Amino acid sequence: MIPDFAASARAVAPPVEPIVLPTPPPPARRPSLPVVAAVVPIGAAVVMWLVTGSALMLLFAALGPLVAIATALDGARTRRRERRRSEAEAAAASERAEHELRARHDDERAALWAVHPDAGRLLQRPADIWRPAPQRGDALVVGAGDGASAARIVGGGDDEDAAALRARAGTLQGVPVGVAMRMGICVVGARVIATAVARALVLQLCLAHAPDRLGVVSAPPGEDWVHALPHRAPGPDAVRLAFTGPGQLVPDDADAVIAVAAVGAPVPLRCGAVLAVTAVDRGRLEHDAQRRILAVESVSRPQAEEVAATLAVRAPAVTAEGPPPVRFGRLAQPSAPPAARDALVACIGRERDGEATVDLVEDGPHAVVAGVTGSGKSELLITWILALCAARPPSEVCFLLADFKGGTAFDVLATLPHVTGVLTDLDGSGARRAMESLRAELRRREAELVRAGARDIRDGGVELPRLVIVVDEFAALLTEHPELHAVFTDVAARGRALGMHLILGTQRITGVVRDALLANCPLRISLRVTDPADSRAVIGSDVAARLPGTAAARGLAYVRRAADASPRLVRIALSTPQDAAEIAGRTDAAQAPRAPWLPALPARIPLDRLLAGADGGIVLGVADEPERQRQPVVQLVIGRDRGLVAIGGAGSGKSTLIDLLSAQAPEAARITSDPETAWDAAKALEQEGLPGRLVLVDDMDALAAVFPPEYSAAFLERLERIARAAGADGSTVVVTAQRLAGPVARIAELLPLRAILPTPSRIDHVAAGGEPGGHDPAAPAGRAVLAGRVVQFALPPQPARHVPAPRAAPPARFTPAGQFTAVVTRQPAARAAAFREGSAAGRVLTLDELVPGIQPEELFGSRTIVVGDADGWQRHWNLLARVRAEHDIVVSTGSGADFRALTGRRELPPYTAPEPDRAWLVPPSGEVTRVLLPGASRAPAR
Repeated sequence: MIPDFAASARAVAPPVEPIVLPTPPPPARRPSLPVVAAVVPIGAAVVMWLVTGSALMLLFAALGPLVAIATALDGARTRRRERRRSEAEAAAASERAEHELRARHDDERAALWAVHPDAGRLLQRPADIWRPAPQRGDALVVGAGDGASAARIVGGGDDEDAAALRARAGTLQGVPVGVAMRMGICVVGARVIATAVARALVLQLCLAHAPDRLGVVSAPPGEDWVHALPHRAPGPDAVRLAFTGPGQLVPDDADAVIAVAAVGAPVPLRCGAVLAVTAVDRGRLEHDAQRRILAVESVSRPQAEEVAATLAVRAPAVTAEGPPPVRFGRLAQPSAPPAARDALVACIGRERDGEATVDLVEDGPHAVVAGVTGSGKSELLITWILALCAARPPSEVCFLLADFKGGTAFDVLATLPHVTGVLTDLDGSGARRAMESLRAELRRREAELVRAGARDIRDGGVELPRLVIVVDEFAALLTEHPELHAVFTDVAARGRALGMHLILGTQRITGVVRDALLANCPLRISLRVTDPADSRAVIGSDVAARLPGTAAARGLAYVRRAADASPRLVRIALSTPQDAAEIAGRTDAAQAPRAPWLPALPARIPLDRLLAGADGGIVLGVADEPERQRQPVVQLVIGRDRGLVAIGGAGSGKSTLIDLLSAQAPEAARITSDPETAWDAAKALEQEGLPGRLVLVDDMDALAAVFPPEYSAAFLERLERIARAAGADGSTVVVTAQRLAGPVARIAELLPLRAILPTPSRIDHVAAGGEPGGHDPAAPAGRAVLAGRVVQFALPPQPARHVPAPRAAPPARFTPAGQFTAVVTRQPAARAAAFREGSAAGRVLTLDELVPGIQPEELFGSRTIVVGDADGWQRHWNLLARVRAEHDIVVSTGSGADFRALTGRRELPPYTAPEPDRAWLVPPSGEVTRVLLPGASRAPAR
């Protein structure tokens, strides 16, 4: 069966919407003759003649026929105009559809030829020669013919032009038509023409399949060009192609056959398809009772010889014909020259004429290594590092390794004393922090050169090892941390004199390594790449894109130094963990160099470790400044620092921060989570002032939410006034919160310092004022961003931690102090009974027990308590007014909503927990206080 190339293309292509033709409008109906309009004027003229007796009136009878004729003529003109417009619209729609159909056919045709090229198209696209193409498979393109198209046209009705357009849509002309390569094909016709066509078919297969996948095992007499092909020695897994002439037998071990036969001669049994050629460019393909007329391709003998010569030149660079595999242990590493600082020579493999060496100082100072996954890029980097470690002690060369393709490539090197650190993509923010430390390393080395009076690391008096920064998957590093490109560009620009070198490994160069960085990397190495543009960007030639992806070609690389006129093919040596262990064993670990960055901040820092570094302030923790290679102690100075707000989620370390400050400042005013205590403390701070004090408020937003709305607003307003006064009176305010919203955000804006602790999400981090890139989901508790620096807050002494906030002491039990007391409660009878049980209560009455018309003097003459609900006291307004002016009023918390109306006080009473026996004592003048009523009911007041 002939392969359906169009069907295979449609299987991987997205479905295409059909082209829609508009439905033609129905023909316009001929309008009827306006009989009524013609008859009515005649009747009207006769009536007017009879009335007036004037014969002139009969002339109006002619108006009817004239109007009817004019109407008919106008309708005919309108129908013609509508018909012409409809025809023009239909023609325009048909033209648009035909134009779109041609465009779709062109796209389909181009896509099919891109997947299934013939010999001519492969020669026009050298990058596709010998490149594996799974969609192509083992198809052999015989010629160009008609095929099925995925384009469809719908609509148009019964119009003949639309029907013809719909019919043309399903046929695609000039598309590749072929057979399976192993099916075998016999070209029948005049010998000269048939042989030219067969040559084109053989060359097509040799251009499409590399020599390790296809071999030509026979050729007709006179076709000596076949012997120049690199496909003459097929490997064990290669397809064996037999090219035979008329009367020539097909070899038994052939897998595929392209035969030439004369007209009328028998077709070889191994050929399942026949191509009968009638001209140099025309033929008829016959197979399974199917016949298709094709435009065929033919190649002359000189053309075939030229193509064979081109492939022969191409083969050594693309096939695995480089030096044989070599082990690292068998390489002779060059000995260190007397001036070791002037060179970093390493033997990384072998080339055809000997061992391959590169000098990172002379050929660099920086290098780029390109190669796709599986090409041997990581093995090259490991071999290069081991070669330098074997030739130089840690005092002369050290390494910073970064692996961003899984985190295990450099594990074998971690034990080498030369290696100062191994970073992986699993380190999260640690990789970014270490790379930022390189700026500090640049400044440190510059300062060392200035101290030694030197201009270059090679000058005498400079005791600095060369630092080689090796990055595997540089593109992945920049994808995760794009801002680090500027760091590497800076190192590349200034690294030569400072002894800092870059070896950057990446799968792609184009669009990843910018020109400013690439220009400072004259040492280029490219293993196999898939895009010729990447090969040209690295080594100036596309030969690296021709390297096969076979196991035999793994480790083949092209090396080009600045002085090289062309790249050199090198077989990279393979190393083992034993090689690394041997180098580590014979290297003095005491020579391990100084790391170019400080270790990351620990997750737990006890306070006692930091007190020695404090200089009078309150210790907060340790800041991380990788760009300056230091981790100073962070302090809070009371009076100088107006305030600090710490925002974080649950378990982020907010309360621990408050405990830390309390442990160092026992005299600090701490507003606890108990609402009564918090209310009193805030009020006292506002009234007494804050000279030189530290004010601590933990979970400010959660604490404000505990209060009823009116109290919450008043409490936050009081805290806002305290925050505004901070600093001016020598005080410092520290608050913590989970989120900043409304009044809480307004208070936070008054405090200059902001610490962002771990938050549940990046959105919360940004809402707290942090940078989107600064959110670390794995940050430990107490890790904050403070003033642009990462800070780890210290842990307070153990006894000071996890101490619950003290609860307010219960108020004093109420005892009547005057001759009369009014009590407002929602349970008058029960509360009156409770008062009667007390020995010092005196006379106890309810409002319902008062005698009508009783005078106040009769109640005020002896110690009396009158109990009633809010409504009852409103009805006894005169009595309430007298009491309010001269005697005490007790209002239970259950009647708090009526407090202002009953007492005449505008200010809020002190917040009191809504418990049944709690109440406010309101004297005629003075401050409202909390009291505890005699217990009568344990049911909560409502």
